[in-house]
Amino acid sequence: MEEVAVRVLILQSSPNRDGLTAACAAAAAEGARRAGAEVEGMRLNDAGIGLCRACGNGWGTCRTEHRCTQEDGFNALHERVAAADALVLITPVYWGEPSESAKAFLDRLRRCEAPRGDESALAGKWALVVAAAGGSGNGTLTCLSSLERLLTHVRARPFDLIGITRRSREYQLEAICRAAQAMVAAQP
Repeated sequence: MEEVAVRVLILQSSPNRDGLTAACAAAAAEGARRAGAEVEGMRLNDAGIGLCRACGNGWGTCRTEHRCTQEDGFNALHERVAAADALVLITPVYWGEPSESAKAFLDRLRRCEAPRGDESALAGKWALVVAAAGGSGNGTLTCLSSLERLLTHVRARPFDLIGITRRSREYQLEAICRAAQAMVAAQP
């Protein structure tokens, strides 16, 4: 029987194509590939995903059908997340929080998957989370805390939570690479 490669989806959410967040995504991709994974990347800023509208009485089809009624890039990316074996979420840190494009996607993902409980499409999936604070370096811990809470809501398993700043760039990029490699190796 042919062994199927682990599918890793790397989601990064910076408008800057050449900054710290992009370097983190490249490091994660390199590590996952070293471990033999099939890697797909997505820039959330290019996905055309709008904010949650809290349809109906605050819960639209996201609660009952686990699909969003909005016609934008969300549902297609939601399907790609569901199909992946493991995730890497990388966001710049803006005022101690994930970027706006990350929040837009992740808020809608939470609404579709959290009501499913243990039947969530993310239940049991490893997720490597990276908060990239390129400016002052402040806010990485609160950003990581927010993302860890999201993973708990959708039943994903945090593999590692890594904060990186422009001062820690050199050694943390290596840590991200090694963490992605280890996450792929840890797949059942």
